Amino acid sequence: MAREQLRSALIAGSTIVGLSIGLGGIAAADEYVQYRDFFEPLPAMPPIPAVNSMTEARVELGRMLFFEPRISASGVISCATCHNPALGYTDRIPRAVGHDGQVGERNTPTVLNSGFFEAQFWDGRAATLEEQALGPIEAEVEMAMPLEAALERITEFAIYVEKFHAAFPGDDDPVHADNVALSLAAFQRTLNTPNSPLDLWLVGDDGAMSESQKRGMVAFVERGCLGCHAGPALTDSQFHVIQTPGSTDLGRFLVTGEEHDRHAFKTPTLRNVALTYPYFNNGEVASLDEAIVVMGQEMLGIELEGQELEDLVAFMHALTGAIPQFPVPPLP
Repeated sequence: MAREQLRSALIAGSTIVGLSIGLGGIAAADEYVQYRDFFEPLPAMPPIPAVNSMTEARVELGRMLFFEPRISASGVISCATCHNPALGYTDRIPRAVGHDGQVGERNTPTVLNSGFFEAQFWDGRAATLEEQALGPIEAEVEMAMPLEAALERITEFAIYVEKFHAAFPGDDDPVHADNVALSLAAFQRTLNTPNSPLDLWLVGDDGAMSESQKRGMVAFVERGCLGCHAGPALTDSQFHVIQTPGSTDLGRFLVTGEEHDRHAFKTPTLRNVALTYPYFNNGEVASLDEAIVVMGQEMLGIELEGQELEDLVAFMHALTGAIPQFPVPPLP
């Protein structure tokens, strides 16, 4: 079955011909092999847009800016404050805390593998990393720094001016907002996590996943989870209506004004999901097993429990890849 036909069948709830393994059963090793066709290993790098070359100088500048707190009004908040490398590039609190202790409306999504997403933010108000990059700097509840003021601070340091010239050699006056966005986006495209147990199993390492993880993979496919969590990043980057515990957020409706987008949110990636708790747009669900139960109820109309739930949790752990390792850059 072609991948798009499979996707349509999953979304429609149709029976998928050829899937004969019972949800509660244990498949033999050779029977699991057919499930390799339903997943894609995560590539080492996402697609690179023509507008933004991934030069070493540009990535290095973006890395510095990602950790730079002086482009915030308080001088103490950086992108890495909420997207902490030690915490799966999230902050592990229900909703982000920004300028002057303000608590935001939504949970901090991970930026790991974000170069594979076709929409950014929970509500998709930015399509690309370049469009997304400057928003948190200016947002009053986040870094609360006007871009012009942020650029003035950057130009106080000769090393930054040098780095901008190196990253954008064809630009006579390279220290400007567009180049900040390009640099941050270039760096974020390096934050990828290949070689998870699932990835290793997909390329032939039969021992990379446990039996429980393989059973969870079977349940994931047969229950229709691939209808939304598909592709290398395990997200369709589309928007689906879901009302999670305690949430009154109107979601994408605030962007489009379309009634069908009321309480709709972008499908989050399942890559590294075991590291990026708490869950959902408001961070009100603390544990992975509870999040899976909520998804079963809200999106599938079923109760996931017992061994099947345990196996699905195990499979989620098989999606944790190799986190990028690099020294935090020294700042001027």
